[in-house]
Amino acid sequence: MPGCRSAAVVFAYGATAGLVADLVLGDPRRGHPVAAFGRAAGAVEGVLWRDHRGWGAVHTAVCAGGAVAAGALAARAARRSRTASIALTAAATWAVVGGTSLGREARAIGGALAAGDIEVARERLPHLCGRDPQALDGPGIARAVVESVAENTSDAVVGALVWGALGGVPGLVGFRAVNTLDAMVGHRSPRYRRFGWASARLDDVAGGPGARLTAALAAVAGGNPRGAVRAWRADAAKHPSPNAGPVEASFAGALGVRLGGTLSYAGRVEHRPVLGSDGRAVEVDDIERAVRLSRRVGMLALAVCAGGRLAYGLMRGRRT
Repeated sequence: MPGCRSAAVVFAYGATAGLVADLVLGDPRRGHPVAAFGRAAGAVEGVLWRDHRGWGAVHTAVCAGGAVAAGALAARAARRSRTASIALTAAATWAVVGGTSLGREARAIGGALAAGDIEVARERLPHLCGRDPQALDGPGIARAVVESVAENTSDAVVGALVWGALGGVPGLVGFRAVNTLDAMVGHRSPRYRRFGWASARLDDVAGGPGARLTAALAAVAGGNPRGAVRAWRADAAKHPSPNAGPVEASFAGALGVRLGGTLSYAGRVEHRPVLGSDGRAVEVDDIERAVRLSRRVGMLALAVCAGGRLAYGLMRGRRT
């Protein structure tokens, strides 16, 4: 079917261009579409918020559904021109992935730790994750950064590429919308325990394929494939998140470090199981190793997703 082949080519070229733009430019510095979506979702929350799961589900449907619909309308408007479709896919990919900014933030914190400036590291940590920085010493901050790099490789890069391959531009923007909603309302604070339930569960479902692909690619791209697979199989299910568990465990095994343990998050202390129990404690230099592994995983994910989409298009074309 020519349409399938054309869609596959559009995604392959567009996603590649978008990922290259992210590598070269990083996130848009002004007028970031994700920030605009966050403001819109916050406005919708102001109207719909009730301490009730049903109202939270309506909020999720309005916000995520609106993002998917906008992506679908844009894709439909561009579909008469392959060039326009590729350009739209590239722009959407650039807007929703965040691998370069992730690496920059991680390296900035690592640089502060290496220079012995723990206060600067604490100041920058909230740019990367929601941990309480004042409760962490240097090794704790380093571990938090490595864990965040692992988890966000899935959330900010691989998951978006997976859904882009499956659903084109609507898949790209829809995945990022769901992930953003989870970050906004999906946590277990008193305000969002019920209202954010739907967003959190939808994020678990949407993030599942990308998380498993990320874990598998970390095993392939890391320096210890057997250790990554062993940690993934032994420890992933111990993590409270069904998606962060496989990713963080695989990264821990690939890097030969221990992740997990006690952390302070959103005003509460959690005691999480250790991931990669055969590894050593995280050191500052492991931040750079994690960033490099994240970059390799992102490149492999692009190859897998674009190649898979092209193969599917060719297969469908031969059947018609």
